[in-house]
Amino acid sequence: MMRAAPLLILAALGACSGKEAPPTQARTATWSDSLALAAPGGVEVWYIGARTARDSAGGTCTERVMQIRRDGAKILIPLLYTGEAPVLVNDSTLRTNLWLDCRPMRSYDVNLRTGRPIPK
Repeated sequence: MMRAAPLLILAALGACSGKEAPPTQARTATWSDSLALAAPGGVEVWYIGARTARDSAGGTCTERVMQIRRDGAKILIPLLYTGEAPVLVNDSTLRTNLWLDCRPMRSYDVNLRTGRPIPK
C-alpha cells in the first residue's frame, strides 16, 4: 500500500499539469505548396496557399491561389482563387475559373510568362 501512494500522487499531479489538450486539426490546418500543373519548358504552376470558403447553404470548400515557377523565378497569379485544377491551353497559357463562395465564376486565361489573368 505504501508503494502505491507515491504512484497515485504522481499520476494525480500529471493529470493536473495545466497542459492544454492538443489543438484540433481545424485550428492548426496549414497549407503546403503542391504542384498543380507542369507546362513545357520547365514551367510549373503551384498551389501556394488556400482559404476555406462557405457556400450559401453553409457548406465549405477550399479555394486555392497559384504561383508560376520557372528558372528560379516565382510569379504570383494575382487575385485569383480557384477550386479546380487549371488546364493547359498551350505552352504559354493556362485556363482556370475564379471561384467565390465555393462556386466557379468567370473563366480566365493566365499568361505563363507574366502571371497576368485575362477574363474570357
